[in-house]
Amino acid sequence: MPLPPPDPFLRLKARGAATNAAGRFEPYERQAENDGWDLPEEERLLRTQVSLEHPRSVINRVGSPDLPFDRTLNPYRGCEHGCAYCFARPTHAFLGLSAGLDFETRLVARPDAARMLERELARRAYRPATLAIGTNTDPYQPVEARYRIMRAVLQTLSDWNHPVAIVTKGTLIERDIDILAPMAARGLAQTGVSITTLDAGLSRRLEPRAPPPARRLATIERLARAGIPVRVMVAPVIPAITEPEMERILAAARDHGATAAAWILLRLPLEVAPLFRDWLSRHEPGRAAHVMNRLREMRGGADYDADWGRRMRGEGPHADLIARRFALACRRLGLHAPVPPLRTDLFAPPPRAGDQLTLF
Repeated sequence: MPLPPPDPFLRLKARGAATNAAGRFEPYERQAENDGWDLPEEERLLRTQVSLEHPRSVINRVGSPDLPFDRTLNPYRGCEHGCAYCFARPTHAFLGLSAGLDFETRLVARPDAARMLERELARRAYRPATLAIGTNTDPYQPVEARYRIMRAVLQTLSDWNHPVAIVTKGTLIERDIDILAPMAARGLAQTGVSITTLDAGLSRRLEPRAPPPARRLATIERLARAGIPVRVMVAPVIPAITEPEMERILAAARDHGATAAAWILLRLPLEVAPLFRDWLSRHEPGRAAHVMNRLREMRGGADYDADWGRRMRGEGPHADLIARRFALACRRLGLHAPVPPLRTDLFAPPPRAGDQLTLF
């Protein structure tokens, strides 16, 4: 049964969540109730709000053994794409906000990210390794067109010859091809474009403010033509909903220039599980029970298993079947070769005005 809306007079346009339950650290929760007065109220459109944050550092160190990187950077907190399944939604609780509508409408931008990044890279003790961007929230979500934080970050990385790997659904990455292409030519940049489904209608319901699938395929093609390595991210794989499309997604991405691929099983940590169950009850009521039962088969009977080694892939016969299908399709399509590692030996501060240049 769908959860009640946060406010009956709040109009939601292209939003993934329909509720706004308090974050898990909050002691109180507000709920709209009819006061008995039959007075008309004006319907209000829920709009995106952006606040600014000025952190003292922007490189996040991660120690997860099932991740191929040890550091990340997030230009934004929250994501306007509004993907109903987004595993990053619970991070909004650390701001005292909801993982529901707050996550996709109350965003935080970090306009000083490039300047702070340069300070951190300049430290004597810093040792370069691939910086992953887009592993939590999308760096090319719509507000990037206004704030241009990601472009400034890329320029800093290019100046220092620092390797970067980007994952996005946003076609705005095409704007930065002029920076990414020379970086890729030096072995410093790789990209991943996430495609969950090829069905535009399903994508509209599931990822309401993300570009449609055909547009993301065009982005893969434009990046590839510019010489920028592109991996298609078939993520998340949702049992019975997007799972049947896996081979078609891989083939379409290969045809548009992708040279590698990866997949991740649907993850429903903390507040995401009730939000996604609510989405199923509203958009896929006839398949809701089947989807969750199949997912629980791969999650040890629970909605989610956060243990390393299982959180990305699940376990059991059906998870093994998905993995085998994916591997066979990648071999058939030529997407199975490992991606060459990015270079770290070029890392060095660029010459600045007034610097003394070396003779050799």
